Formats: sequence, C-alpha cells, structure tokens
Amino acid sequence: MSSNALFYLTSNDMPLVSHADGIYMWDTTGRRYIDACSGAITCNVGHNHPAVKRAMVEQLDKVAFSYRTQFESQVALDLATRLVDLTDGELDKVFFVGSGSEAVESAIKLAVQYFVAKGQPERCKFVSLRPSYHGSTIGALGLTGYEPLEAPYRSITLGSVKVPSPDLYRYQEASAEEHIASVLEQTESAILAAGPETIAAVALEPVGGASTGGRMVTRAYMEGVRALCDRYGCLLILDEVLSGMGRTGAWFAYQHFGVVPDIIALAKGLGSGYYPIAAMMARQELVDEVSRSGGFMHGHTYAGNPLACATGLAVIDVMDSERLVSNAAEQGTYLRQQLDQLAQKYDCIGNVRGVGLLQGVELVQDKARKQPFPASFNAFDKLTALAKARGLLIYPRRSLNGLEGDHVLITPPLTVTASDIDDIISLLDDSLAAFEQASLELEVCS
Repeated sequence: MSSNALFYLTSNDMPLVSHADGIYMWDTTGRRYIDACSGAITCNVGHNHPAVKRAMVEQLDKVAFSYRTQFESQVALDLATRLVDLTDGELDKVFFVGSGSEAVESAIKLAVQYFVAKGQPERCKFVSLRPSYHGSTIGALGLTGYEPLEAPYRSITLGSVKVPSPDLYRYQEASAEEHIASVLEQTESAILAAGPETIAAVALEPVGGASTGGRMVTRAYMEGVRALCDRYGCLLILDEVLSGMGRTGAWFAYQHFGVVPDIIALAKGLGSGYYPIAAMMARQELVDEVSRSGGFMHGHTYAGNPLACATGLAVIDVMDSERLVSNAAEQGTYLRQQLDQLAQKYDCIGNVRGVGLLQGVELVQDKARKQPFPASFNAFDKLTALAKARGLLIYPRRSLNGLEGDHVLITPPLTVTASDIDDIISLLDDSLAAFEQASLELEVCS
C-alpha cells in the first residue's frame, strides 16, 4: 500500500520522477528509462523540447489566463485556424477544453443541442463500440465500453447503445470482409431496435487505444458507418484523443480512411504533455444551428486560455519544422517490422496491430487457439513490470472488455529514430524472454 497522501488507480508506491529529455526519463535515484509509451500516449514531441518551453515562457511573460467571456486571445484564434487547416477545412469550428474526457463530453453535448435546436429533442441516444474507451467523466463514461470502468458507475450513467467493435484478430467469419459486413449489420440492427429517430450520433475510435491495444478498423467499415449515419440522420463522432495529432502518420487517423466525421475530439498530443489542452472540432453547420438557438450551453474555466493555446501552437510548429508526422509514418513502419519479428520469436505474442507510432501487442497463452492468459495471471502487468525493471516504459491494459486478454501499447514520441527503436526492441526482447519463462511456470503449475 502507498505510504503517501496521494491515491490514483494503483496503491503501489512509484519511483519519484526527476527530469526528462527527448524519449528519456530519470527517477531521483538517477535511473534512466526509455519512454516507449509517451507517458499516456501523450508526449508526441518528446520531453523538454526547447521550442515548446520557449513559447510557454514567452506567453507567461504576457498573460497566462484570460476568461473566454471577457477576452479572446490571438493565440487561441491562431491555434483554431491551424487546426482547421490540418483538416483541410473539413472541420471548421473549434472549441477548446482541458482534457480528452472534456472534449468527448463537449462532443456529446454539441450533438444533443444541435438536434434540440433542429426541433428533434428525441435524438438523445448514442451508439458506441464494445470494447472502447472515451473518458472518465459521466457522459464520456456512458459511451465507454469497458466493464471494469463502467461497473461501479452504471447507476449514474445514461449509457449508450453498445455494438461490437471490429476485431480483425479474433473474428469467426470466413474472411475479414465478411466480418466487417456482419459488424455493420449488427450495428444497423441495434440502431433500428433503439429507434433511428432517437439516435444523436455514432461515436468510435478510428484506431483503438487503451481499451483494445491498437485494434484497427477498415475503410469499408468506416464507409459503412458513415453511410448508416447518413441513412438514419445521425452524426458521426470520432474520438481522436489518442490517435490524433500525427500519432498514426497522418494528422488525424480519419484521414487514412477517406471518411469525414461531423465532430472529432482531440487531446493528448495537442499539448504533448506540456500543458493540458484539448479540443472538439465540428462542421460549421452544426455550430451555426446551435448558435442561432442561443449559443452552446457548455464551457469550462480554462477553455482556450492563452498559455494552453500557446503550448498547442508551439507543438504544431515543432511537428511541422521537424516533419514529425512523416517521421511517425516512417518509423512506425520500422517499429512494426521489428515487433512482427518479435511475434515470430515469442509464442506469447498473438497479434501485433496498429498504424504509425500507435502499435499494440496482444499477449496469449496459446497462440494457435488465440487463447488469452487467465485473468488472475495479470499478464499485462507482469510484462510491464519486467520492462520497467529493465528501463523500458510501455502501456498495459486488457483487450477483451477489460475482463481478460492482455496487451501492451508501444507508442514512443514522434521524435523517435530507428536507433531509438532498436534500443526499445532490445529491451522489449529481453522483457519478453523473462515473461515467457514466467508463463511457462504458469503452465507447469496449472
């Protein structure tokens, strides 16, 4: 049990962080770690970047905070324009908040208020995937499909209409194409059962994050969901809190699929860990409808504050000047090749998936049968602990609705080089060897 006054998800004492630079972090004992997960898939431009720090100090010398109903700041206007440009104008309105959960919450409320303004207040239900993760606030948690996170709060969340997430690893149909067709059919059936006239939006992650370990969708799936939304008059919300801001080798993951959403949620990489900032982006038609009805009845104290927006601008400037989006694509390809080689070497790796520098590794006890480890074995935590003991930080979770199945995310900063990836793979290789030995002992005991 922890001996200090703080409490979070874990009750274990953690090493005290001292400082960080680039892809590295140090604790107060002087031990160095490779941050191969960018914290919580957040630190896209790496730690201690001089240009980001300089921009933050320059803004601090002017003004750190102004309230949105009293002043507008030029940096907020500039950052909004830059984000719109990154979507090629496909999403042309921006609403700043402070976290990913707030961005998703804002998307939920904009969708509902849009339909209220259009005279369709009955459109108040949402369709989302299981498994999925959309945030920890009450509205965002209602969209989330991850049993351990939902269970304690089910009595106070509205919940959503849950439909299956595409699973290109464990599908039972004869082909991936048939699987996608089946998932879309089940999604449409759920919409019809709930009443199409009651659906405000379908919300999903274009590339799975913590809840699925980089689980991918396909272009056909995205086109199919977009077609369902258009057919039944509801909106498409994409949660790009984790996958956005260059992580997948494109500015936004939706750009891989050629399908334009109505609303997206951004966070994590937008502030890159330097200052909390997130955003909801939407089509102007939605915002205009809401504005005509009296304005968006929503807001947060720190929304669009100058220091946050100056940080976001500096992060985008760094990504542009250092060509980090293309580096994510290039180094992501190399990382995937190296992970695939580890999958051939170790029977405990059942699947490697993802895109760019968002790569997931699913662990299995039986590779041929795709059988997960017993939940009690806590394979995801064991591998993460073994890696940390070797100076490698990776991000663990469970793949199958949070109840079983194990994966780790390998998501280094977008500044990573091929040499850095070699170092990551070497430490992961050593960790997997130790993990596989531990899993063999489990088989002997069972």
